[in-house]
Amino acid sequence: MNTHQTVIRGGTVIDGSGAPRQQADLAINDGRITEVGVVKGKGHREIDARGCLVTPGFVDIHTHYDGQAAWDPHLAPSSWHGVTTAVMGNCGVGFAPVRSSDHDRLIELMEGVEDIPGTALHEGLPWKWETFPEYLDFLETLPRDIDLGAQLPHSAVRVNVMGSRGVARAPATPEDIEQMAAIAREAIEAGALGFTTSRTINHRSISGEAIPTLRAGADELLGIARAIGKTGRGVVQFVSDRLHHEDELDLIERIAAESGRPLSLSVAQHHAKPEQWRTILDRLAKGSERGLTLRAQVAARAVGIMTGLDLTLNPFMYSPAYKAIADLPLAQRVVRTRDPSVRRAIIEQMNIDPEGVLGSNTIESFGQMFRLGDIPNYEPNPADSVAATAQRQNRAPAEVAYDWLLDNEGRALLYTPFLNWHGGNLDVVREMLMHPAAIPGLSDGGAHVGTICDVSFPTTLLQWWGRDRPYGRIPLERLVSLQSRSTAMAVGLADRGLLAPGYKADLNIIDFDALRLHAPEVVHDLPAGGRRLLQRADGYRHTLVNGIEIMCNGQATGELPGKLLRGAKQPAIA
Repeated sequence: MNTHQTVIRGGTVIDGSGAPRQQADLAINDGRITEVGVVKGKGHREIDARGCLVTPGFVDIHTHYDGQAAWDPHLAPSSWHGVTTAVMGNCGVGFAPVRSSDHDRLIELMEGVEDIPGTALHEGLPWKWETFPEYLDFLETLPRDIDLGAQLPHSAVRVNVMGSRGVARAPATPEDIEQMAAIAREAIEAGALGFTTSRTINHRSISGEAIPTLRAGADELLGIARAIGKTGRGVVQFVSDRLHHEDELDLIERIAAESGRPLSLSVAQHHAKPEQWRTILDRLAKGSERGLTLRAQVAARAVGIMTGLDLTLNPFMYSPAYKAIADLPLAQRVVRTRDPSVRRAIIEQMNIDPEGVLGSNTIESFGQMFRLGDIPNYEPNPADSVAATAQRQNRAPAEVAYDWLLDNEGRALLYTPFLNWHGGNLDVVREMLMHPAAIPGLSDGGAHVGTICDVSFPTTLLQWWGRDRPYGRIPLERLVSLQSRSTAMAVGLADRGLLAPGYKADLNIIDFDALRLHAPEVVHDLPAGGRRLLQRADGYRHTLVNGIEIMCNGQATGELPGKLLRGAKQPAIA
C-alpha cells in the first residue's frame, strides 16, 4: 500500500472545474496532487476535512505587491483569504526597468496611483536591479509564503526609455517604440507573466501628474504588443477611461489580434453610464467567438472607499480647521474633534479639493456613505446611508458623518461604494460574475492601503454570493472555478486551480459554516512605520501551497514554500 506525504480525508471537494461537489480524499506528494477519490494509502500527515469544503487555492491576478514583495515574505492579507498565487505589476505601474535617477519618479507614481506610503517604499525598496530580468532575479532570492508572478509595467518602461519626455506623456518616436518593444520581449522571455498599461486620468502621481502612459498612441501599444506576440507567451492587462468609445475597443481588439495574446481589461458599472458595461462585456465575448482571447476583470462587490480619521480620506480632510489638527496622533485628534468649537469650525469650513488624491471626490457622497460595521456589510440598505439617517433625524449629513467617525475612539470606518452601485444594490455584480467574458479581479492586494481592503474579494465570493445574500446566490462550484481555474488560465498558469492528479497541491480546507469576514483594521507595520488596512477572516482551517501548510486557523505557520513564477506553467501530468 502506497504511503503519501499528506492525505486529506473526507472533505467535500469542489475541484475548480465547475463540476458538482463530491466527498473525496486527496493524496499529495512532492507538491503535487497524486490521487483524488478513495485514497487507500496512508499519509505521513493526515488532515481530517470532514464537514469542510476542499477547494483549489485561489489565484488573484490583480494585485500590487510590487513594493511589499521586496521586503515581506508574507503576502498578507491575500494569504489570509485563501489566495495561493498572486500576480502583481498591474495597471502599468511598478519598479522595473528603472535607472537610478528615476527611483523617486516610480515611487511617486506608485504612491499616487496605488496609495502606498512613499516613506515605506523609500525605506523598503533595496533597488538591487535595473532591468526587468534583474528584478525577477532579485525577487527569486526572497522566501515567501505564496507563489508570485510579475508583469511588466508600461509606465516604468516608458520612463526608462524616454526619460522626462515619457513622464510628460510626449508621443513616442519609432526609435522609442523599438526600444520599448525590445524591453517587453526581454521581460517576457525572462519570465514576466504579461505586460500592463493604463489610460485613465484617475491614475496620477502623488504630485498630481497624470500617468506617463495616459496618451500612449496606438503605434506604441501595438509595437509593444507585436513584440510580446513574437515570444508566443504572456498576457496583456489594460485599464482605460475610454471603453465607452468604439475606437478604444477597436484598439483593444487590434492589440489582441496583432499580438495573438490574451488580453484582460478592468470593467465596472459607472453611475453616469450604468448600462455601458454590458456593451463592453458582450463585445469581448463576440471577440472571443472570433478567435481572440478577451476577458473582463470584474469585482466581487462594489468598488468603493473607506474613510476614517486614521485613513487617507475623510469627509473633513480639506477643512482648514481639520488640517490644523490632522498631524496629531489619533487619540489627541479625537479629543480635539470632540471640542464643540473645533467641531463647528471643521464642519463650517468643509470643501473638496478637485485635484486631491484618488477617491477624494467621493468623500462628501453622503447619500451613499454607510457605517461598515463588523461583520462588514458591503451591500447596505440605502435607507441606512448618512444622508437618509440625517433626513430622519432632521440634521445636516455632515453632522451625522462627523459623529459616526468618532465611534470606537475615532477608529470607525465609513464605506462609500461608487462603482457597481447604481440602483443601491449588487445585482449588477451578479450579472457580471455570471457573464462568460468575466473573471474575478481588481482586488488590488498590497495597494490603496489607506482607502480600501478589497483583497478580501475571494472571501466575499464564498460568504456573500455563495451563502449569505438573501437572494440571487451563485453556486459554489461556479464561484470556486472563477477564483481558481478561470483566473489561473487567464494568465497562463495551467498547472493550478484544479484539484486533479498532476496539478499543484495549492488548496484550501474551509469550514464553510464558520466563514466570516471581520472589519478591516489599521496597523502600522510597513517600513518606516507606514500604515495599512488589513482584514481577517474566520473559517479558513488550512491553506496549503506546494503541498505545505502556510495558514492554520487564520494563523501563519511560518512555512515559506512560495515561488517566483517565471512564465506559463503546465500540469505535471496531462
